[in-house]
Amino acid sequence: MSTKTKTGLALNRLKRFEWQQNIIYIGFAAVFILFAVLLADSGFTSPNNLLNIFRQTATISIMAMAMTYVIAAAEIDLSIGSVAGLAAVVSAMTIDSFGLIPGIAAGLAVGAIAGAISGGLVAWLKVPSFLVTLGMLGLVVGVARWITESAPIPIADQTFIAIFGGADLGPIPGLLIWVAAAVSIGAIVMNKTKFGRHVRATGGNLVAAGYTGVKTARIKFMVLLLSGVVASLAGMLYAGRLQSGRFQWGTGDELSVIAAVILGGTSLFGGRGQVVGSLFGALFIGLINNGLILAGLDVSQQQVVRGAIIILAVALSRKK
Repeated sequence: MSTKTKTGLALNRLKRFEWQQNIIYIGFAAVFILFAVLLADSGFTSPNNLLNIFRQTATISIMAMAMTYVIAAAEIDLSIGSVAGLAAVVSAMTIDSFGLIPGIAAGLAVGAIAGAISGGLVAWLKVPSFLVTLGMLGLVVGVARWITESAPIPIADQTFIAIFGGADLGPIPGLLIWVAAAVSIGAIVMNKTKFGRHVRATGGNLVAAGYTGVKTARIKFMVLLLSGVVASLAGMLYAGRLQSGRFQWGTGDELSVIAAVILGGTSLFGGRGQVVGSLFGALFIGLINNGLILAGLDVSQQQVVRGAIIILAVALSRKK
């Protein structure tokens, strides 16, 4: 093969490369290298710091997996972080009164109920998901503060703590196992199953999907139900890692979750979902937060950067 032919093939591959869908991987590598050079003396690349980044972004990564389905179906869930907080306090209170298994069941039930209510209103009453989940956000936060009187609920059950992120499997943090499992299952279902195809079809063209036999209302209900249940799981991971239930756990996470999903290549307008990309989007945000902390920036400055990332994510998303 001649040099000219090889060059032509390389150019064709470059033209076919979809920059907007893969920008997260390029950005992740670039930011990592930048921080590794600038913050070398601050221990940015130390194993402990890198593991801390994974731990700090674990719950965001897991919620981003579920949000990928919601956004791929052209919907949104603004209540995901608040549901995590309510699940954390309900689990903590139930464990204290009734034990481990009822505590886990109660925590998951919180997300299932919230997701089912939001999903039913969106799917069958045709209320916009933005309004439904915004209202659910306020309702859930209010309930969490009310039942706890804004006080933390300590968790003493060591089995719960070990299962939900408080223990390690050898050198591997337990939270990483949860993330790997959630992302693997989420990616396989999205890319290899009929449900995943129907989610993308629903978000891509609702009318056309309906004509081809996709039960679009059911799909919308299912993705919001999934989001609620996964939010509950994230809340229990917060509670296990921090050994308490607080209504604050998950507050504001919806912004980071949505940014991670859009940065990861999922279309804000529906029709495309990239679960692995969402994982890298979450890690990218965690990478930036960690680097800014090591660089000495305060919380308000970090919030400015996070807001800029969300704006950038919307700007880079495109409708197909």
